[in-house]
Amino acid sequence: MKLGKNMKNLIKKFQNTSHQYNLWKKRDKIVVACSGGPDSTCLLDIFDRLAPKYELELIVAHVNHGLRGKDSEKDAEFVRKLAGRHSLKYVEIKPKLKKKGNLENQLREIRYDFFEKIRTKNNFDYIAVGHTLNDQAETYLMRIIRGAGLAGLSAMKNKTGCIIRPLLGITKKEILEYLCQTNQAYRIDRTNKEVPYLRNKIRQELIPLLEKKYNPNIKKVLYESSLTVADDYDLINTLVDKYQSNANLSVKKILKLHPALQKRVIFKAIESVRLDLKDIEDLKK
Repeated sequence: MKLGKNMKNLIKKFQNTSHQYNLWKKRDKIVVACSGGPDSTCLLDIFDRLAPKYELELIVAHVNHGLRGKDSEKDAEFVRKLAGRHSLKYVEIKPKLKKKGNLENQLREIRYDFFEKIRTKNNFDYIAVGHTLNDQAETYLMRIIRGAGLAGLSAMKNKTGCIIRPLLGITKKEILEYLCQTNQAYRIDRTNKEVPYLRNKIRQELIPLLEKKYNPNIKKVLYESSLTVADDYDLINTLVDKYQSNANLSVKKILKLHPALQKRVIFKAIESVRLDLKDIEDLKK
């Protein structure tokens, strides 16, 4: 298919972001997480178009959580056929969910554990996920509402370990225009329109209100703010590394530090012993 101007621009933007943040390079092997929704469908299509030029090897991975009955099965079938049309290997998991605990967190852990297993099993380099500028803006607002410090407000990064997000600076509108121009179908998760969930309320109610009453470019503003916070947080962490040694850690030395550094030094010390910061609620403040 001949690429239109807008399609070329989006692919160029995708490539520029990838190179700017060193997300992937020539001959890399990438697990592409695909739910069948517009974002991941666009992610897969662009990677498939770039694969011959950059000699990329791709695997399509799908999590069939089964929460939406027949719709979940149709999602899996859609992604399976989509991978087939691209002549790509397809892998799927249908996990058993626990009845207790936070469902959103549980699903996230299942997804990333599965993607990582596929990556390591096949000796691949990265896992690509379809987070967009809209997702970043929603996450930023959600964490402000719930209460968060720099760690939380840093939100998502273009690259976190083996996880890459080439669409993070691209809007949902751009993605939908791309899919329309390439005449591609995609799946819609009806639960995304159910207002009770906080993220959905932010997406359906709060952001439209902010766009209408305060700033029509609020999503871009929130996205850029999250990047600024992430840079500041990285700088603080770099400074904290100077005080990493627990052997030299003392209350007297900590109290001499700037308050912004005091917290991070303490958290680093806790993390070095516990290996994580779960249930350390003050981290959000």
